[in-house]
This record gives sequence, C-alpha cells and structure tokens, in this order.
Amino acid sequence: MARTDNENPMTTQQVIDIGTQAMIVCAKLAGPFLAVVLAVGVAIGLLQSVTQLQEQTLTFVPKLIGSAIIIAVSGNWMLATLVSFSRELMAGVPNFLNG
Repeated sequence: MARTDNENPMTTQQVIDIGTQAMIVCAKLAGPFLAVVLAVGVAIGLLQSVTQLQEQTLTFVPKLIGSAIIIAVSGNWMLATLVSFSRELMAGVPNFLNG
C-alpha cells in the first residue's frame, strides 16, 4: 500500500524526542573521554609550561593511555547504555509507524 503525502506516521514532537534522547546518550558516552583528555591535557600543559619543554607530541601518549583506561573502566557501562538506547528505539518503531 503506497503512502500518500497526507499520511504522516511520526509527529514532529516524536522526532524531536528521539533527537534529544540521542544527544543525551552521545553526551553520556563522550563525557568521560572528554573529561579525561581535558584533565590530562591541562596537566601536561602545566608541566610543559613549568619545565619550558614545548614538545607537541608529548601530550599524545598520556591522552591515549587515559582514553584506554576509560574504555577499560567504563566500556561495559557505555556499551550497555548504547544497547539500551538502541533497543528502546527499535521497540518504538511500530508505534512511530502507526502514529
């Protein structure tokens, strides 16, 4: 059965809600990475300014190690959060299509 232009199964509010939930999940998942990388960057920057060692590549390895630690510590929680959001979104598809 072909859909006509008048039939709109999803409302604007539903689209906004899905987008809002997606942004919240993205912020939750990116938050730990950003916090650790920012903290390591500030600490290394302070150390570089105190020692007057201005090497650009010096901050890369500590940030990489910090990111690896974040994945090891909270990777399970991040994956569970993403899977939960995906399941809720997939479970809501029939409701979105029926209006």
